[in-house]
Amino acid sequence: MHFVARNTTDLAYNMPGYSLRQDPLNLFRQPPTTLHSNSPRLERSKQVRSNSFSSVKFTKIQEYEKHRASDPLLGHSLQKDSDGNHEKVPLIPKSENPPSTSQPRAVEHDCEAENCKRVILNVAGLKFETQLKTLNRLPSTLLGNPEERHKFWDPKRKEYFFDRHRLSFAAILYYYQSGGRLRRPVEVPVDIFIEELEFFKLGSSVIHAFKVAEGFILDEVDESELPDNEIKRYIWEVFEKQGSTRVSNVIAIVSVVFILTSIVTFCVETLPQYRGRDCYNDTVETHNGTFKTVIKFNYTDPLYIVESCCIVWFVFELSIRFVCAPVKMKFVKDMVNWIDVLSIAPYFIFQIMFLLTNSCENNSRILSVLRVLRVARIFKLSRFSDGLQIFAKTMQVSFRELSMFMLFLGIGVIIFAGGIYYAEAQNPDTFFISIPDAFWYAVISMTTVGYGDVYPVGIPGKIVGTMCVLSGLLAIALPVPVIVTNFNNIYRRTTGRGANL
Repeated sequence: MHFVARNTTDLAYNMPGYSLRQDPLNLFRQPPTTLHSNSPRLERSKQVRSNSFSSVKFTKIQEYEKHRASDPLLGHSLQKDSDGNHEKVPLIPKSENPPSTSQPRAVEHDCEAENCKRVILNVAGLKFETQLKTLNRLPSTLLGNPEERHKFWDPKRKEYFFDRHRLSFAAILYYYQSGGRLRRPVEVPVDIFIEELEFFKLGSSVIHAFKVAEGFILDEVDESELPDNEIKRYIWEVFEKQGSTRVSNVIAIVSVVFILTSIVTFCVETLPQYRGRDCYNDTVETHNGTFKTVIKFNYTDPLYIVESCCIVWFVFELSIRFVCAPVKMKFVKDMVNWIDVLSIAPYFIFQIMFLLTNSCENNSRILSVLRVLRVARIFKLSRFSDGLQIFAKTMQVSFRELSMFMLFLGIGVIIFAGGIYYAEAQNPDTFFISIPDAFWYAVISMTTVGYGDVYPVGIPGKIVGTMCVLSGLLAIALPVPVIVTNFNNIYRRTTGRGANL
């Protein structure tokens, strides 16, 4: 066997599967020399190495092969086969369980099993690329249905072509990728985005949820939620869909009249000439011929008669709507229905308490707070007024901004109430005898109302009051533009004016 190499290092580099880092015995490493190129000693050294290289290289190779064959962790080794030829033998550890390493092993990805075939979607010249399994998540949609999707296949370009709105499609594709999160781009008008949702057949439930999230006030009811009974369905639509038929218009007018009448009655009965006419004293004869004074309820009072008629209509309307409601739980959760209950409850509580105690004085004490709930009847008009619905929806959408304003107001009230108290503490004519007493001044100052009933007297107190007013202006100025914008958007979408905004 003959080897051709300039030195042992070159021989090591030419060996298959070998590197100098795999030479633990330093078989192929030579000590560095510091001889100069023109030194006679260097010439003699070269001649000696040339003569002895043949014997040295075979000795080192034999030692190297012996060591490599005994230690399989050094990689490949040159071993002799049955014919006496050298061959490269791959590393096979002696142990059945190879030593563990800190790096994780790579897992082969079976793309065919995962159905990750990629498809190209060309939308008006803008190409989107996604995996087929992403589209198959929603098989009821246009992109998820192979038959519907195939109608837009371009065999020449090997892609699907849709002549639709580009920016809207980016959000629609993200709906597939995210598993159901639909976000309209800010620069896309609402009506165009809804048209794209309808074209790609994302479903009526998705579109309905999108409209609710965008602040639409929806009057339509899903056909699947309507009562199966024809009579109940007709009654439900008459009481719920105002303006759909003549009967529904009549019902709406009657309801509004009763609501307004009950509100007027609530206000008139507080006048001095009508106050305290709920009960009266009457003298009755007992069984033994004596007379005694008893308290009776004044059922003939005109205001009570009007109030009773209104209550009868409210109970009738609420009962009919509950009986004919297609989904009882949804009806119970509706806040408007709870307003109806709260506006009716004081009337019946008053009657029950009078029967139990036979006294109007106790009733007036107990129901003095409950009677205030009758004011909630004015919110019943929201079922018949788009303006009140827009206002309520604006408050709902702007809840975050309102919470932020209340937080700023609360922090400011505490800070400036404490500041104005200690600033005026040394003044004997001060209005602020405690920090809670200063809360009122801080509130009316931050809201820029300024009744003038309390005010700082000294210069330090006036400085704190000035800072309080300026802070209130900033606290109000921050959330108000957002609330106004929400109101404008909801108003336009509800009334149909500027729907493309």
